Amino acid sequence: MKFDTTKLTWIREPEGCSIGENQIEIVTRPYTDLWQRTYYHFRNDNAPVLQMQTEKAYFSFLVKTDFTQSSHRFDQCGIVMYLDSENWLKASVEYENKEFQHLGSVVTNQGYSDWATTAIPASEKIMWYRFSRREDDYCIECSRDGVLFQQMRVCHMFKGGGAIQFGIYACSPENSSFKALFSDMQLMECQWKAHDGQQPDES
Repeated sequence: MKFDTTKLTWIREPEGCSIGENQIEIVTRPYTDLWQRTYYHFRNDNAPVLQMQTEKAYFSFLVKTDFTQSSHRFDQCGIVMYLDSENWLKASVEYENKEFQHLGSVVTNQGYSDWATTAIPASEKIMWYRFSRREDDYCIECSRDGVLFQQMRVCHMFKGGGAIQFGIYACSPENSSFKALFSDMQLMECQWKAHDGQQPDES
């Protein structure tokens, strides 16, 4: 299945952008982010998001991100499913300092965000993501080479049934700006296979 960039629409536009058939460039605006309430008690909902809509209940979306130019704390780019301001998920590498950065994901349900992370070397500047849907459940995976993927998280989205919007985002929560590159975007049959272990409880 082809990922058609002409079907993408913005929720808030970035400082600059270039959208081609095989590559998208996003230049971030300073002080842009996505977060809701938890721990920090603030709400940030101004990051640029570029998405397409689908009602397909089973699929996977693949994208390669290049964040070589990120160099300021919290600079980030990755995948996103933005349903509304209080229901969304994202996965990215978030720059921290010259030694390490955070590879992680945020799931926001009903206005509260969580954040699951692991530290990776600051020298890593390429990351692939695979976003998979099975009805209203979702899986996020990452890869250094686009071949071997590792699970980052599995989650349920309370508003994740029916039509959804998904795509890419980039932002700079502090006073910075950088160019993020997205390429090798693909839509495919769901790569997240049905669970083959314990059977569902009988109703």
